[in-house]
Amino acid sequence: MRYPRLEAMLSRRTPLGADHDGLLILTIGLLLGIGIVMMGSASLAIGQQENGQATHYLIRQLLFLLPAGVAMTTALLMPLDRLRQWAPFILLGSIFLLVLVLVPGVGKEINGATRWLPVGVINLQVSEVARVGFIIYLAAHLVRQGEKGALSLSALVAPAVLMAMAGVLLLAQPDFGALVVLAVTLGSMLFVAGISLGVFLLLAVAVLALGTVLVVSAPYRLERLTAFRDPWADPFDTGFQLTQSLIAVGRGEWFGVGLGNSVQKLFYLPEAHTDFLFAVLAEEFGLLGMVVVIGLYTFLMLRICAIGSASFQASRPFGGLLAYGVAVSLGFQAFVNMGVNLGLLPTKGLTLPLMSYGGSSLVMTAAVLGLVLRVDYERRVSQRAASDLNRRRSR
Repeated sequence: MRYPRLEAMLSRRTPLGADHDGLLILTIGLLLGIGIVMMGSASLAIGQQENGQATHYLIRQLLFLLPAGVAMTTALLMPLDRLRQWAPFILLGSIFLLVLVLVPGVGKEINGATRWLPVGVINLQVSEVARVGFIIYLAAHLVRQGEKGALSLSALVAPAVLMAMAGVLLLAQPDFGALVVLAVTLGSMLFVAGISLGVFLLLAVAVLALGTVLVVSAPYRLERLTAFRDPWADPFDTGFQLTQSLIAVGRGEWFGVGLGNSVQKLFYLPEAHTDFLFAVLAEEFGLLGMVVVIGLYTFLMLRICAIGSASFQASRPFGGLLAYGVAVSLGFQAFVNMGVNLGLLPTKGLTLPLMSYGGSSLVMTAAVLGLVLRVDYERRVSQRAASDLNRRRSR
């Protein structure tokens, strides 16, 4: 049942002072706080070496908190109906950025990859922005198709074309990790939306087969896979990143060597403040620190999924799909990052959401979490209004 007056109220009312999921906000704050502390610790040596200032990266990350706060607030104030209407334009903007970064002289190349657009004093990683755009569009598309009846194979044409387009553009950068996260996220949204299990398994097998071909066809990807199987076979070349990460984890033992006392971050562990931040945390805070962080990420994903489930129960499928898409996107990225640091997965350059250094990652993570808070807010207001209406009718 739709409530026109309620929809009008949602479009005008400011949710900043409304009730929200306090535990979710607390968890976000804890992960962000731990991330700031660990990023500051992990970046001291590289900051001094590259910029002559040990706190260079810490200061920049603190400055990124301002645009991240703006992004979260903007998302929180965005009515979902309006966001759903804008979904095609958001998608076009995402594709435009993926193409623009590949234009010679426009995109910035770092370590052989062209994934960033220089925007003032920061480098915008376009895959972070595009992922959000694809999630929003797919949620709107699946809701629109669902309103027509059960999801059919024809409803999958648009997602398949988009996935293929995104795959080509991301591989051209190249950014295989972002492609994997996007594929898993969109696939999970299709499953939650209600496509048949047979079709889902068929798509999963096709994507897995294609991913295998992509790994085998690229020598550096295949090298990472073989190094993962036995990193100690070549600890100073192909297995260097993984062996140094495992040394850091091993040195941490139960309770760690203490904040700031990591040895591996002193130019032994590559990308200590980004891709391997979790290994530095493991060294400085041991198994206890790892369990706390893993527990916080697990709780964060469960809370977001609970918001998605509640939205579906309240007949708000667009918000439900958005929440589930965000949960899988952030959860899978965190899982891969921590799995790589612990030697459970092949090396892949994915940051740890809310914790690793990076303006693009922090801002876009804040934006999608703002969307989740908006989903929760609209569901609470909708249910409260419906409850008040039923109470008045029963009098």
